[in-house]
Formats: sequence, C-alpha cells, structure tokens
Amino acid sequence: MAFSIEQSAQQARQAAIQVAQLSSEQKTQALLTVADTLLSNTQEIMAANRKDLEHAVANDMDRAMQDRLMLDEQRIKAIAQAVIDIAHQPEVVGQMSEAQTMPSGISVQKMQIPLGVIGMIYESRPNVTIDAAALCFKAGNAVILRGGKEALHSNMALAKCLHDAFVQHNIDTAAVTVIPNPDRDILNTMLTLSDDIDLIIPRGGEGLIRFVSQHSQIPVIQHFKGVCHMYIDEFADASKALALLENGKTQRTSVCNALETVLIHASLAESLLPNVAEMFAKHNVKVHACAESLPYFAQANVDVTAATEADWEAEYLAMEIAVRVVDDFAQGIAHIQRYNSGHTEVIVSESAERQQAFLQQIHSAVVMVNASSRFSDGGELGLGAEIGISTSKLHAYGPMGAASLTTQKFVVTGNGHIRG
Repeated sequence: MAFSIEQSAQQARQAAIQVAQLSSEQKTQALLTVADTLLSNTQEIMAANRKDLEHAVANDMDRAMQDRLMLDEQRIKAIAQAVIDIAHQPEVVGQMSEAQTMPSGISVQKMQIPLGVIGMIYESRPNVTIDAAALCFKAGNAVILRGGKEALHSNMALAKCLHDAFVQHNIDTAAVTVIPNPDRDILNTMLTLSDDIDLIIPRGGEGLIRFVSQHSQIPVIQHFKGVCHMYIDEFADASKALALLENGKTQRTSVCNALETVLIHASLAESLLPNVAEMFAKHNVKVHACAESLPYFAQANVDVTAATEADWEAEYLAMEIAVRVVDDFAQGIAHIQRYNSGHTEVIVSESAERQQAFLQQIHSAVVMVNASSRFSDGGELGLGAEIGISTSKLHAYGPMGAASLTTQKFVVTGNGHIRG
C-alpha cells in the first residue's frame, strides 16, 4: 500500500488527542521503555546505519555529513540516555501560572498545553528522529518525521523501536510517524496540511530551511545557519581563551555550535596570535585571516588565505575559521551585530564590566561568558535534548526542549460572575 501523507497527518491528529491526555507517569514509563528498546536493538540499528553509510561513501558524501549520519554503540547509548533525561524532566503540560484576581472578581490563569501535531523535516542526523519524537511526546504532541533519504534505513530502524515501545503501553503508534518515502512531492504536500499539522520545524542546511520557509502554509520555526563568534577581549585570560577557541572550533566541526569566526582585541594580537596559529596548525585548521592577522598564520605554515566579505558570513562546518583583529570592544560588538546568525556568541574576558556590556548588546539566542560555544546544546543546557535551535524569536528562541513545544491557554474561574 502506497504511503499517504494526508492519511498519516489525519491519523497523527487523532493520536495527538490520546497523547495530550496521558498522565505524566504514563509518558515517563513509555519513554523509559523507548530507551530500553533502543539499547536492546543496538545491533539492528547499527546494521541499518551501515547501509546508509555505505550509500553515503558510494555517493561521495562529504565527511561532515558522514559524521552526522554515523551511529555506533556510544552514540546509541547517548541517544537512549537523552530519552531517559527527557522522561525524568518535570512535567510541562498542565502547569498553571499564578492566579490573578481581576477587579470583576474572576480568577485568571494560564495553562501550558500541547501544540498538537508537529512536522519535523531534517537531514542526515538519525539521532534527531529519537530526540524529536521524545520531546514532542513529552510535551503531549504527535509528530511526523521526514528525514533525508541518506538516513532512511537508520530512521526506519529507530521508528520500529519507538513503535515497539508504544505498543507495550497501548499508545497509538501514529503518535510518531516516520515517513518511509523521501519523495519531494510528499514533502511539498506535507507543507500544505495546515488542518492537521500545527507547526513545522526544519533542521538541516540553509537551503532546506529556506525551501521549507518559502513553501510552507504552516508556521515554521527557522534556523538558517550557525555563524558562531568568539570575541577575545583585551582583559581575557590568554590560556583560557586558547582552550575555549580550541574546543569551540576543533572538538566537532560538523555541528552548528562550532565556532566560525574569532575576533581578537588588537592589544592581544602580538602575544596571542602565535599561539593560536600553533594550535590551528596542530589541528590542520584552514584560516581566512584579516590583513593584520594573516602574517602570523603564514609564518606558522598554517593553510591561510586573505579573508573576504563572504568569510564573515560563512558557516564552514569544517576545520576552517575566519579570524579578525578588532581595534576595540566596540568594533568587536559591531562585527557580531552585523554578521551574526542569531545562534551563539562568546566573550572571553575577566572584566565584569565587559561581560555585562556584551550580554546587554548581543542578542543572539545563546550568549556565553568564558564558556565554549559547544555548550549551546539542549542537552547541555538542561533540556535533555533539543528538537532544534530557533534563531527566529517567535514563538521560541534558542535550543528548543519540551516546554517550547507547548503553548498557553487562559483559564478563567468565576462563581456565576457576569459582565456588567
């Protein structure tokens, strides 16, 4: 039988009614069973993932994408642990705000409620299948997951684990639908089903997100790219700055919270840049350098080119970075305000005054003081996992956990009150 996205969306709408009525304990136990099922099916998941990896190699997929695609025992354990973390988070559905009594005598509160049906569109990373499913379920929603063709075998294996766990708890398996056909026509139709799908969350390359934003008839959470900056202030601890830069750029390059531009206060250039160059050389980092910083990298035999305007806007997702020496704090702030993508910005400084000025003037979704940009992640920020990172300010901003997948309704209580 051919897959029907229209029918699946209708089934998800019905499943969402059941999920919204589950108790906190029922959701917790179901999610714990999901985690157990993932672990007990590790070998089956890895076997499916190998098919996707073989196809990726045969089609010359770049290494960053292959890294996102790969599942091994350690990553599957991490995925399962994220589900456990989500399961044990405080309940968000049904939470009530403090009551306010109006002059009329009525009592007014707000209650957190599920959004309904979430449509998730993503590329490469099969862990998103589980993260998104668990977070949507925790928030009382159903979800329709449309992964990329490059991860189809992996996603279907993960979907089986989800469904096996739901069956054990008598939960409608339509609460999580993984689309088994990557056909673009199905995606195009999905984006029109506003009667059954309440929100679309695309997660992947800028091209995918712009396509979804332009064609969707359903509200879209946007995250076009992660151009993350580190500003190293004149009052920075040099060793701390170097360690944060190394971690932010080189630990894992294929993720959106990796650093793409570092700005260095001019007073530190002479003392700090030789050490930066040595560190980049060790990791084979390609550098796009401003005129003032370029000689330091050339002398250290780093792969370096002169930075262009395009480099300040680039998301490399590779061992590659843009470097600029700025005259002062104001120029550093102006650069970030001009070129940021709304994702994550870091200041390295021992000056409390500079730290506060940075926090006041930079309004990306995550702003950090003396911490690695790699912490800009739902799991690290206490969300258990994230369904995505919103760089648009409505209705969520930054890493999105279960609470971001709810909305609020007014609850009004009276005792026969009528309006005069």
